[in-house]
Formats: sequence, C-alpha cells, structure tokens
Amino acid sequence: MGTLFHGGTIYTMKHEGDTAEAVYTEGQFIVDYGDARDLERKYQSKITKRILLEGAVMLPGFVDSHMHLIGHGERLLRLDLSECISKQEALLLIKAAGDKAKQGEWILGGGWNENNWEDKSPLTIEELDEAVPTNPVVLDRICKHAIAVNSRALELAKVTNETEEPFGGVLDRDETGTLTGILKDKAQELITNAIPEKSHEYVKNALREGIKDAYRLGLTGAHTEDLFYYHGYEGTHLAFKQVIEEEGLMFRAHLLVHHRVFDDMVKSGNTYHSGGEWVELGAMKIFADGAFGGRTAFLSKPYADDPSTQGVSIFTMEQLDELVKKAREKEIPVAVHAIGDAAFDMVLKAIENHPLTGFGRDRLIHATMLNKDLINRMQGLPLILDIQPSFVTSDFPWVYDRLGKDNMKYCYAWKTLLEEGLHCAGGSDAPIESADPLAGIYAAVTRTNKEDLSGAGYMPEQALSVYEAVSLYTKGSAYAICHEKDRGIIEKGFLADFTVLDHDLFILDTRDIQKVKVAKTIIASEVVYEKE
Repeated sequence: MGTLFHGGTIYTMKHEGDTAEAVYTEGQFIVDYGDARDLERKYQSKITKRILLEGAVMLPGFVDSHMHLIGHGERLLRLDLSECISKQEALLLIKAAGDKAKQGEWILGGGWNENNWEDKSPLTIEELDEAVPTNPVVLDRICKHAIAVNSRALELAKVTNETEEPFGGVLDRDETGTLTGILKDKAQELITNAIPEKSHEYVKNALREGIKDAYRLGLTGAHTEDLFYYHGYEGTHLAFKQVIEEEGLMFRAHLLVHHRVFDDMVKSGNTYHSGGEWVELGAMKIFADGAFGGRTAFLSKPYADDPSTQGVSIFTMEQLDELVKKAREKEIPVAVHAIGDAAFDMVLKAIENHPLTGFGRDRLIHATMLNKDLINRMQGLPLILDIQPSFVTSDFPWVYDRLGKDNMKYCYAWKTLLEEGLHCAGGSDAPIESADPLAGIYAAVTRTNKEDLSGAGYMPEQALSVYEAVSLYTKGSAYAICHEKDRGIIEKGFLADFTVLDHDLFILDTRDIQKVKVAKTIIASEVVYEKE
C-alpha cells in the first residue's frame, strides 16, 4: 500500500525554497505531497506505513553523475593510500601489504597524491622495490591517469627500457632513459593487461560494497563507468543485474559504455536507455585526454610549470571523429572525458561534425579548463556538462602553478557555466575523489580547503549558491540522462527516492555544511540506510 513521510522539512527542489509538509508514496513512485493533514484524510485507507522525519530535512535522492561504482567498492577492499600525508607513510603501508601478501600475489592499490606530501615527487621504482622486492606492485595515482609500479610488475608485463611508448601514453624515464616506474594514460595498459583477471564474485562483492557505502552517503543512484575494466561488457553488466535486480540491493545504476565494449553492447541488442528502472545503459564513454596532476590533460599551450609539454591527446582528431561517428550511426550520445581546453576543442569539433539525432544528450565530463569560444560553441547543443566540484578542494592551490594564474579565468568556472545557460550535473569521479555528495556541495559553495589559510576560497566569484549546488546532484543528474520528467524533484509520478539530512543545508552557515550527516537514505519508499 502506501507510505507517508512527514514531521520534518521537505524541499521539493522544483524551485528555490519550495517545501511541503508531507509526501505520500506507493512503492516506486510519489503519489502526492502537500499539507500533512490533507494527505492523512485523503489516503487514510491506503497508508500502511508512516515515516516520521523527526525534524530532519528530506530532499529528492542524491545521484552521483560520474563515478566508478565498482572501483569505489574496490577502494574499500584494497590498499588505500589516499589519506597518506607523506611518502614515508605511503611506503610503510605498501611494505605492510607486501609482508602480508602470498608469494606471487599482485599488490594492487592506489590513491597516492604527491601534491599532499612535503616531498612532491611521485613514488619511484627504487622505493617500491625496497618496500616489496618480490611481489608485483601496481598503485594508481589519485587521478587514475598514472600508475607507479615496481620492477617485478615491469618484468611480468615484459616492459623494458626498449619498450615503445604507445600513442596517448607516457613511459616516464629519467635523464639516462631508464624507466622510473611511472606510466601514464594509455601506457598503463602495458601493465594492467598483465594483471590476472579478477573473479566474477570479486567484482560482485566490490559492487555490493560500493552500493552499501553509497547508501551511507545518501546516494540513491549513480551514473557509473565500469563495463570495460573488469569482465568486459557481458560479465560486468551481468554483475550489476545480479546484485541489483536479482539480489535486490536497490540502486539506480546508469551505465556508461566504454567505447571498447560498445560493439558488445550493440551485439547484445541493447541501446541507449535499454534496461529497466534499476540498471540502465547510457552513452558511449570516451577519454580525450588525461589530468592536470600528471600533466596529461591536453592544453592549447604548454604547462606553466613544465613548458616541455602540453599534455596528452588520447586520440588523433581523426580517431576521435570516427568514435563519435560510430555512436551516431546507432543514434547514441557520447560521454567524453575532457579536462584540458585543447581536448575539449577536439571533442566539440567531433560533436559539431556529427550532430546527435534522436533521443539523448551528449555529456562532456569534467570541463575543467575552458575559454569563451568553447562556451559559445556549446550553447544550443543537446549536451550537459558533468562537473566534479570536489576537484576544487583537491587541485588548489597547486593547480595555479601548473596552469598559470593568468590562464584560470575559465577553469573550474562552475558559476560562469550556469550563468551562460549551460546545464550541469554533479559527480565525484569516485574513487578518485570522495563519493560523498555533501563534500561536493561544500566544495561548490565554499571553494575552500585546509590549505586556504585566508578562508576566502579559490576563485570565490565562481562559488555556487546552496540551491545551485544541491541541484547538481538532483535535477542536474536527472537531466543528464533524460529523466527530468520522472526524477530529480519531488513531484507526483516521480520516483520515491529521497535523501534525508540531519540539518538544513539552506539555513546553515555554509562552512557548517561539512558537518551535516545523512540521517536516512530512501529508495522506492524503502529505508535502505539509517544513521545510528
């Protein structure tokens, strides 16, 4: 029958400040909302459950517009270096993992970020060999666009000083031409292709862990890109269906389809929006460049702190054009990772050459470094910008040196994008950043971090209002996948998915947003998480 939610503040997110006293739902959907007494009278014979909010604040369910859900679960299961504040601390954890490992076992982990260390140098092959001399070690940098490996990993992958550098990748070398153990972007595949395949049960367990942690963070769904990295399209798609649909671990999973498994999706008879209310297929995912951290984001001019490079273009213009064309032949949108302005220009050219026809919206992921011309060209196109507000927290202040302060006007410029009438959605890129949407909202509103001693925020003119920031994770995520008519706000006929917070974001001092906790996560009228 039906459930009545009442006893707190309920924001519909239809427009700023719009509230309701109560919401009445039946199963998957919202039936009605408004005055609590009116709903009690109107549906008294149907109400079988009443959920008292106890003064808490209910919002439409938060949805992460860009993450790697299985990868997020893996981070909870394997060696995590993301909290290390020094290289020495990281090496101690790596050594401990090596000491516990079985003979021949691959030691996998990641999250290291040399920008958080006093010694700003990345992990070296010599350091990893000393920490773990016999087992192969592969450690992702926080951005996932670089890995650090030891000699045993290079040996098993048959990578030597004579190995040719692949297009779209970097084999880092010292001044003598010797490999340093750092491999960037497509060069990473020289190592990752040698790692033994994970079992199907491992993938499902990582997915379970990722979903359960998403509940804790108030997420009712996510747009996630996992289909290429585990058991290809079929095996990984099956894992999602088994865990969510068969086991009943409720979560709205919208799956981007990596271009390398796109043909497999087509052969399976699926297309954009195939699937059901729980597991749905999305756009073709493409990487156009790398990231600022490893200087692999593709820029129109050299890096300010290393004029020898402009970054890495993963594809030639012709190759990128062909990929977009391939998606268009099936009337499917594209979702393209583009951080640098030169990469973004390439993506726009390919989209302009092959306009989207039919249903859907293109998605430009990150959109971190833009210019006025790129913004003008986007206007009127059926697309959305998939932004990650937490990048402001993690990239500043070191990104000033990397890009040059004079080049920052249209970098991380979320407010400008909204003012220009462009649609934006909010994601985390977890496990690269925290999957916590409240951390993203805090970053979007305050644009600060612990290194911001002045407290003024980085480029504060680009700060969003709380309503704009919350909209990224509600209305924005729904619009990105053409679900704005049944998700993202509290309205009749929309999904009965809600995030309940213990404090009201809209009346708090913005600095206190980081103290807010999720009180309940509700999916299809069911409470799937409740704070103790």
